[in-house]
Amino acid sequence: MDNKKCIVVFLTEDGAETYDGKPLMLQDALFCPILTWCMRAWMKKGVRRFFVISPEEYLDEVTACFPPECAAVAGTEEDYQRDIGEFARGCWIEEVREAMLPVGSMMLSFHTVAELVQLQRAVKEEIAMFHQRTGVKVLDMDSTYIDPRVTIGAGTVILPGTILRGNTVIGENCEIGPNAMITGCEIGDGCVVNASQVNESVLGREVHVGPYAHIRPGCRIGDGCKVGAFVEIKNAVFGPGTKMSHLTYVGDADVGAGVNFGCGTITSNYDGFRKHRTVIGDHAFIGCNTNLVPPVTVGEGAYIAAGTTVTKDIEPDALAISRVRQENKPGWAKARREMHRKK
Repeated sequence: MDNKKCIVVFLTEDGAETYDGKPLMLQDALFCPILTWCMRAWMKKGVRRFFVISPEEYLDEVTACFPPECAAVAGTEEDYQRDIGEFARGCWIEEVREAMLPVGSMMLSFHTVAELVQLQRAVKEEIAMFHQRTGVKVLDMDSTYIDPRVTIGAGTVILPGTILRGNTVIGENCEIGPNAMITGCEIGDGCVVNASQVNESVLGREVHVGPYAHIRPGCRIGDGCKVGAFVEIKNAVFGPGTKMSHLTYVGDADVGAGVNFGCGTITSNYDGFRKHRTVIGDHAFIGCNTNLVPPVTVGEGAYIAAGTTVTKDIEPDALAISRVRQENKPGWAKARREMHRKK
């Protein structure tokens, strides 16, 4: 264990070839900055103290790479000369002056983005093999990309085309993919995410998502919910057992348990200046092609008839209907065709 070591990383000496001018240690490998990879590898060996010398414009990015449980400082060369004596007191210093990436038990150096791409292939396979050893079934390692910060429970199947990013936690016995991307999420046991994107949200147990669904940040989806084909949700909370099977948009909403959304339902949450929330009680039935114009509350057990635009609150167990009465005009269509000389 190296708990008496202080590692000093000199990003200021990284003058190697990059596409954007950013130091190589701040480039991404599998969606995660190289510096974060290194921090994690060093901490596994017991190192808890780091000083990173960086150009001033990248100090915030460097700080974001520090795990919360380590003692770390990001600063300029001037900061280093002034503070390292006190910061590293009682520790011996190891200096790192070239970019490197942990591969297996080794730290391999690289000097160009092209070399990084080669190393990334190796760590990509290494991450997939790690999850295989812990009981995860990765069906096609060549078409699967897993961030090193991702945690996956045993029994979960990762299908081809899946991309897992950020501090994502996936439970046991899930099925993810094909062609799914999950970023910064917490996914409960037994979930299915099929050909969909899920971002910075929480899914309970046995939630079914997709195909072709888009879950945007800020959603909390209860156990047993369904977010079906061509459904988009954003900044919304859903109680257990609520279902949106297809063609629905729900944004800025608080939805109870057991609610059924018919296809074509939308919340008109933005008035051009501000966002407004919709509140829907337990076991409400939202008919097809419903427009909910918030701020509005739908009471528990209420029923909204298909084709209704809701602009005022609905009492519990009430029926809401706002259709224009249908009128049929015999012969109108034929006369119109004749007027335009169409058969």
